[in-house]
Amino acid sequence: MKAVILLLEDDIQLSDTIKQFLLYKGYEVITAYNGLQAQELFFEKHIDLMLLDVKVPHLNGFDFLKSVRSKGDKTPTIFITSLNSVENVEEGFLVGCDDYIRKPFALKELHVRVESLLRRSYGVHEEKLFISDDLVFDLKSLELYKSKERISLKHKECKLLSFFLKNRGKLLSHETIYDALWEYDETPSSGALRTYIKNLRAVLGKEYIETVKNGGYRFVKE
Repeated sequence: MKAVILLLEDDIQLSDTIKQFLLYKGYEVITAYNGLQAQELFFEKHIDLMLLDVKVPHLNGFDFLKSVRSKGDKTPTIFITSLNSVENVEEGFLVGCDDYIRKPFALKELHVRVESLLRRSYGVHEEKLFISDDLVFDLKSLELYKSKERISLKHKECKLLSFFLKNRGKLLSHETIYDALWEYDETPSSGALRTYIKNLRAVLGKEYIETVKNGGYRFVKE
């Protein structure tokens, strides 16, 4: 699935140039042209990384990131700004940015920094599957995140969720799931499977996992 980038830049031409470049590179891009708009979008959408100009209307980039960090959010953030003094750079890092690029910059450099930060923060971003706007499952680490907070699940529950997500819409028999979840030296348990399903439904919502009588289970929500 595509990583989602929030781009805050009030220069419409530059914003469009960066957006088109990042779309070409395979990202999803959400644009904002002032700090208040960015703040609203950030708390409405799932965002994997932020690119923030500083000198924008209504709420500058520094204050916007400060408000985000004050709530404990750690979304990777890069400032892209014409402010280039040592004091400006220092302030950017003090309010919680992860990287800082001075304008003008090469789009290739921006891409390299975005990729590096995504890998450092999440692992390879293509391994992330979006279940909904606020539910993300990392196939590589077998971890579920809700509103960017890690949800505690048992190992087999994570394996089951991974198996469901790789087989969306397919009817999976009990035997097929047993083979995927239990090792050769383990004894499958129908009771344990029902418990795993119950726990996943409690986290995801009942509508995601369908029980098919005498058939098995199907992950039905796209």
